[in-house]
Amino acid sequence: MIDLDVTKSHVVHQWKADSPLIACRISPTGDQCVSTSQDNQLQRWNVANGDKVMLQGHESWVHAMTYSKTGDELISGGCEGRLIWWSIQDAQPKAIRMVEAHSGWIRGVELSPDGGMLVSVGNDQVVRLWKSDTGEKLHEWPAHERHIYSAAFHPDGQHLLTGDLLGKICVWKLADRTLVRTLDAATLYSPNKGQNAEFGGVRSLAISPNGNEVYAAGTHKGSNPFGAVHEPLLLRFTWSDGALTKSHVCDGIPGGLLYRTVAINDATLAAVSGGSTGGILLFFNATQEKEFHRSGLPSLARDMDIHVGKGLVATAHFDQHLRISAMFA
Repeated sequence: MIDLDVTKSHVVHQWKADSPLIACRISPTGDQCVSTSQDNQLQRWNVANGDKVMLQGHESWVHAMTYSKTGDELISGGCEGRLIWWSIQDAQPKAIRMVEAHSGWIRGVELSPDGGMLVSVGNDQVVRLWKSDTGEKLHEWPAHERHIYSAAFHPDGQHLLTGDLLGKICVWKLADRTLVRTLDAATLYSPNKGQNAEFGGVRSLAISPNGNEVYAAGTHKGSNPFGAVHEPLLLRFTWSDGALTKSHVCDGIPGGLLYRTVAINDATLAAVSGGSTGGILLFFNATQEKEFHRSGLPSLARDMDIHVGKGLVATAHFDQHLRISAMFA
């Protein structure tokens, strides 16, 4: 294990794709990273040397991806509503399964803690559960009144969380798909009557490894969404009772949105902000109201992923670059 020091975070690699990047995920082994781009393609990068292999199969942008627990497969969800399983370790990865899963954009896909179940959510406001090894649909239910942006399985393997545009977080009991409770993240929702726009939402959900806290990331103060005037915001909830314990504001970022947050351990979590202010990695803990460290990135960032064991952060950027940062000296 690397001795992490997030205050030493710095870019160590950057590689350019053929189109602005949208999303990225690091493999469980940390030796490869997959990104997606606005030309509807996926890129598999060798983290050691930047070698790139292209994957084609989607007909629209891809915002959602997850690796299987073994890292042998990658599952991607496109804005055309299609889920694709890829043989991601092959010299030339192939689509081994395709499922027409949603009507419209897929916003999130996540695996259950045991790897046996996949959840997908999106703009059709429906939660769907799938067998991860076969693509068989297990269950579906209409779960929200607006687009569902994010989903996360609780580490206990018994609960699923989903977050929507309105800032509503639903906690579902997996055994019978019943709603256990809701968490109020409405401060992430910024309706703008003048622009006739609904903006914000729970763009990312994360849960501490010990299961004691829930994190919801997005933006607030959306005074001019179309003009990219909005500030990053991270909310921290207690799992046991759903109480909001902290609203982590990020001063000096007038044009930012937290696209994703990831729990590094039980004490620290990271988030990536992108927008007119640029790209910034932000690191938070339970004791401070604001981030305890921020690391500037060379360009607007739209997504990130972390490999804790190797101390690496991958970020996907609008300037067409995938960047790998190290969280150690």
